[in-house]
Amino acid sequence: MLRNGLEPWHLLVVVILFLLLFGSKKLPDAARGLGKSMRILKSEAKAMKEDGAAQSTAAPAEGASTAESTPQVIESAPGEPATARLTAEGTPAH
Repeated sequence: MLRNGLEPWHLLVVVILFLLLFGSKKLPDAARGLGKSMRILKSEAKAMKEDGAAQSTAAPAEGASTAESTPQVIESAPGEPATARLTAEGTPAH
């Protein structure tokens, strides 16, 4: 039934439908927004990996958790305004 599910002419039909639905002026803006989102996702995933590695190697002080002792600052991704990111306490990152 779906042996040849995705052939080249299927892709052509999809592209034509996108052009008809969104227009040629909105597609670059949509692609730009998708690219920014992907950059943010990549930087957040990298920051989470670095935080996890740092927390696993560093032993927390007795009676204090790492979240209380050191504030976490989320840095903005390249091309993103710095005011869009907040620290863990809810204040703008600088």
